[in-house]
Amino acid sequence: MLEIKNLHAKIAGEETEILRGVDLTVPTGEVHAIMGPNGSGKSTLAYILAGKDDYEVTQGDILWNGKSIMEMSPDERAAEGIFLAFQYPIEIPGVATMTFLRTAVNSIRKKRGTEELTTPAFMRFVKEKAGDLGISMDMLKRPLNVGFSGGEKKRMEVLQMSMLEPTMCVLDETDSGLDIDAIKIVAEGANKMRSPDRSMLVITHYQRLLDFIVPDKVHVLAHGKIQRSGDKNLALELEKSGYAEFGEKAA
Repeated sequence: MLEIKNLHAKIAGEETEILRGVDLTVPTGEVHAIMGPNGSGKSTLAYILAGKDDYEVTQGDILWNGKSIMEMSPDERAAEGIFLAFQYPIEIPGVATMTFLRTAVNSIRKKRGTEELTTPAFMRFVKEKAGDLGISMDMLKRPLNVGFSGGEKKRMEVLQMSMLEPTMCVLDETDSGLDIDAIKIVAEGANKMRSPDRSMLVITHYQRLLDFIVPDKVHVLAHGKIQRSGDKNLALELEKSGYAEFGEKAA
């Protein structure tokens, strides 16, 4: 279970707080969505969960399965089961996709105390997972994300998530820049990850992604705090009314 308690945070070296007392609980096995206007702190929350060092937590705590992750490095958090799918996956020229995937998978397996995959076992594993997402072997032979379309980059993020088998999946605006067909493919991959032993936090501006990844609960993040929570119908309401009602809420 993910427990975020009175979380305050800012960009390192700056004074203005972006998160101003976030309280959030995501039980194991549930999918929660966070929605909110631009600048509300949605991506900041995702980065802090993953351990990005550009941000400074000034107050509060984050517990994953009862253990504080605040002093953990990003790779330690990954070993604990936390995965972040980026809004804008970067291209890494010179790093072969297959080499990256195998290194990542075996690094996580080693940290978790499980046997590393042999080359034949890895090839079977990646082909199975890639096929589910419509990722061709040609894509896998390229440098990581180089020359990929926006949809291909997002599918590659979901492939990584599927292969690393995290227990806490954070999807940071995975639908950003995608057409409806690409959204369906990415959502289908995410839905295959749903499990009683796995939680998901889906961060999005728009309700359309939640047509395909139906959340158990929806939260509105505005002014650095969770301002309102509800079931999946809250996303439909926000699609109609927008975020105007949260514009005058005190921070």
